[in-house]
Amino acid sequence: MSIYVGNLSYEVVQENLAEIFAEFGTVKRVQLPTDRETGRLRGFGFVEMSSDAEEDAAIEALNGAEWMGRDLTVNKAKPREERGPSRGNFDRRGGSSRRY
Repeated sequence: MSIYVGNLSYEVVQENLAEIFAEFGTVKRVQLPTDRETGRLRGFGFVEMSSDAEEDAAIEALNGAEWMGRDLTVNKAKPREERGPSRGNFDRRGGSSRRY
């Protein structure tokens, strides 16, 4: 399982986040998604720890805690929803829905 960490500062780096969570156990992985167009952090991340007990302790301690000037949102990450194929800008007749 993995932990969702929201409301992160845009200045955070993986090492910062790993340090905070290491207080509660072994951090296996830290992921900080970036915006595809700008490369800027998206303001949330995911932390994976060695055990559910460690994750639960981190969530209990850090949810709502202030860090780097922001109140964190920390909870169990929900499984990623599968997305269907992109339909683009095409209407049911097979043509583009854009009007020129």
